[in-house]
Amino acid sequence: MSSPISIHDALRSRPPLSFAGQCWRLVEAQHAVSTARLGLPPRHQERLEDIIEETKPVYPAGCDHLDYLLKTPFRYRPARGGSRWRRQNQVEGAAYYAAEEATAVAEMAFWRLLFLHESPSMPFPDAILEFMAFTAAIKAERLIDLVADPIPATAHLTDYSVSQSFADAARAAGIDGIAQKSVRCPAQGTCLTWFTCAVFAKPAPVQLRSWHFGVDRNGVLAIREFPKLRLIFDRKAFAQDPRIAAFNWKR
Repeated sequence: MSSPISIHDALRSRPPLSFAGQCWRLVEAQHAVSTARLGLPPRHQERLEDIIEETKPVYPAGCDHLDYLLKTPFRYRPARGGSRWRRQNQVEGAAYYAAEEATAVAEMAFWRLLFLHESPSMPFPDAILEFMAFTAAIKAERLIDLVADPIPATAHLTDYSVSQSFADAARAAGIDGIAQKSVRCPAQGTCLTWFTCAVFAKPAPVQLRSWHFGVDRNGVLAIREFPKLRLIFDRKAFAQDPRIAAFNWKR
């Protein structure tokens, strides 16, 4: 699957499908104005926010009408190795969502643990971590389904070279997004990745929910405020990934 010819053959053998529905994403709860804690007068705070905004990359064309929660993934370029469907410093965007709320939570729990793994001297956080889950309404005409017809190499736990090549070919073919089983979620839920702002059927999130994460030597406990739900990801939940298998739980 590593050669350009096999990548294009794999893409051609999977005709795109339409998709209409909602999908989930989790973000850190910094959606409230973070500069408010500085205690500045309102006009100074507003100016500070404007200055900060001016330093950020511009949004790509076609995203201006969207709420920032929907368009932000298309604004920043990935660093160090890129992500599953996007190369390092790649301009073209990729917005990572999940078909199920619990899958989006599991994905976030994994990435929080990986962050700690890559910061071995950092202690477990004393405070509860706050996240917001939201849904986006999606209408896409060209989705590649790798759930029913998977390509194992695109689901590698640590090597994204094949998935990035497949995504390059998909973008060139005008594909809107890719569906694939989550390689992180213990329940193997579905991840949905969107390559373009054009798939958003509504300009703002549809549902909003608050989540609280506790991370300690036992794993990750995720609690949803309403409706009440508790999800537990113990030490073994993500141990199939060699980095989490090597995680230092004694901090």
